[in-house]
Amino acid sequence: MEVLSSRILLRPADFGRSRSFYRDILGLAIYREFGPAEHPGVVFFLGQGLLEVSGSHDEPGGPLQLWLQVRDVRAEYERLRAAGVTVLREPRRESWGLVEVWIEDPDRVPIVLVEVPADHPLRRDPR
Repeated sequence: MEVLSSRILLRPADFGRSRSFYRDILGLAIYREFGPAEHPGVVFFLGQGLLEVSGSHDEPGGPLQLWLQVRDVRAEYERLRAAGVTVLREPRRESWGLVEVWIEDPDRVPIVLVEVPADHPLRRDPR
């Protein structure tokens, strides 16, 4: 199988609330908006991938987790906490060397914000 593109599909309980969270609170840029007013959809840029928010579901969260690499985890943590975002775990350096903070979206979807420190193997030249 040759995958040319991919995206994560999120089915929120409240579309407007989730759109506002990803657009206004996290600050993700919109790739495109689509659909009729009664069933809108929006696709956000998500680093090397895309996040689509459309449709709905009955159970908050579900078996989905987002992993987003950011430049400065602690700065994002402070900004998001000030905006009232639910923080599941404060920033800390994990045993594998990444700095992570765990938050959740309005539907309780877990989001891990990750910073790759300068001394981490992912940043070092493999030569």
